[in-house]
Amino acid sequence: MITYLTQELHLPLVDASNTLTNFNGTSSLTPILGALAADSFAGRFWIIIAGSVFYQLGMLGLVASALVSSLRPGPCSPPATPCRRASGLQLAVLYLSLLCTSLGSGGIRPCVVVFGADQFDQHKEQHGEAETEAVAGRKRQYFNVYFFTMGFAVLLALTVVVYIQENVGWGWGFGIPAIAMFVSILVFVVGYPLYVRLRPGGSPFTRVAQVVAAAYKKRAAPLPEDPGMLYQDKELDALISTNGSLLHTNQLTFLDRAAIVTPADTAGSGRLDLWRLSTVHRVEELKSLVGMLPIWSAGILLVTAGSHNNSFAIMQARTMDRHVTQHFQIPPATTSIFNTVAMLLTLVLYDRAFVPLARRFTGLPSGITYFQRMAAGLAISILGVASAALVEAKRRGSAAERGLLDTPATVVPMSVFWLVPQYAIHGVAEGFSSVAHMEFLYDQAPESMRSTAAALFWLSTSLGSYMGTVLVTAVHRATRSSGEWLQDNINRGRLDAYYWLVTCLMLLNLGYYLICLRFYTMKPLELAEDGGHEKEFELSYVHKNGGGGAV
Repeated sequence: MITYLTQELHLPLVDASNTLTNFNGTSSLTPILGALAADSFAGRFWIIIAGSVFYQLGMLGLVASALVSSLRPGPCSPPATPCRRASGLQLAVLYLSLLCTSLGSGGIRPCVVVFGADQFDQHKEQHGEAETEAVAGRKRQYFNVYFFTMGFAVLLALTVVVYIQENVGWGWGFGIPAIAMFVSILVFVVGYPLYVRLRPGGSPFTRVAQVVAAAYKKRAAPLPEDPGMLYQDKELDALISTNGSLLHTNQLTFLDRAAIVTPADTAGSGRLDLWRLSTVHRVEELKSLVGMLPIWSAGILLVTAGSHNNSFAIMQARTMDRHVTQHFQIPPATTSIFNTVAMLLTLVLYDRAFVPLARRFTGLPSGITYFQRMAAGLAISILGVASAALVEAKRRGSAAERGLLDTPATVVPMSVFWLVPQYAIHGVAEGFSSVAHMEFLYDQAPESMRSTAAALFWLSTSLGSYMGTVLVTAVHRATRSSGEWLQDNINRGRLDAYYWLVTCLMLLNLGYYLICLRFYTMKPLELAEDGGHEKEFELSYVHKNGGGGAV
């Protein structure tokens, strides 16, 4: 897309980079809407269908943009024929198509991964303790398989599709993904009779608002010394606590006032007023969600750090020697393949080699906890950005030695494979951090908010993309008077200095994550056993399933 925007629609590099970053950010923001609809009333299956239809419409719009000559500017060959930037109408068609795919992502992203995990909950009431642990292990592997499948699809895009775009045409380049999307919708619909489809439990945001409102209305009420005096109603919470009720915790205790019983808690008809009284389970849902936010936010900067691989690094590749053989050279965008391949290899080796080895030392079924896995990913990503800074300094130095600073179209005699380390290291970091991030959100979120939790994963991607835009814009403006770091002629710019700035920010982010982890408390559950007896699974419940080993 960066190539299409700069070479076909003739947008400046900064505008094209920000357009794509904002598009990626919007695509990761809309899942909040999809998750709200899925958890509230529609269910995950139908939201996936709706999102797929919107995505299909967006892909068809991109195909039209590439095929219809009036929807893109004419060819040019400067300086003889100056390049004319795409008109307002041409950009409007592009933006509308991208908006449709963003809306489609809003239905697909928060629901597909959770809908897949729901399939393991079939006959869960019959699970003994050993079977529960086995199901947890299969779920853990499922998250790896999910990210592996996505990565493999990206691998096909970066090889087959990108090659077709560069050498056959953009019509087929966009057409093949559009056809693939149509086939995927058909396959998904055919499986309808086989799926486990859990009933939505009502709007989680409504319950959150009710807890906040009830706590505020009773802000002057004294808290009981015995938490057992707080209101509980398992029949009321039955639809949102099928895996067990959340137990009371001593964090954010001001919210406990929402569960204090008073005579005014019933409406005029005698029915319970949920805007004045909430159950302990509903209060703890909000506490769990708030407690997750600090650790969740640490994943935002990881996306910011990787955003340059989809824009600046591709422009670097365009100025480097891309020949694999004497007669074959790879397209610039295909360099992203090394990120994807590294992530795929990491996911395979993680389950097959790393987990069995780590299990010998930790005794955990998962080898290490998802907290430790996420920390490892954040640390590895720092090395990736640092290597990008070193390689860019060498590339720019090579251009200066040969007098190429003012001829950015001339190929610098330096192999494009110098970019492999930054892509590969970031791919390894994604293999560790992204999977752990999603697993953490799914495991620690209240069960009735799991689509919302999955949406938080994509929201972190959205915020990371927007932060990338803000950072690029701020650096561009701050360095304008003293020598622009980021400019169309990257030989004259200081892209390496920008990479070092990001490296420093990633170091601070890792420290922030470790501090948040130090104060995090796992969610406690109370499960019903055979015979109607109840058993408390507090912190050890999640520990058994590969959660917080340190806790």
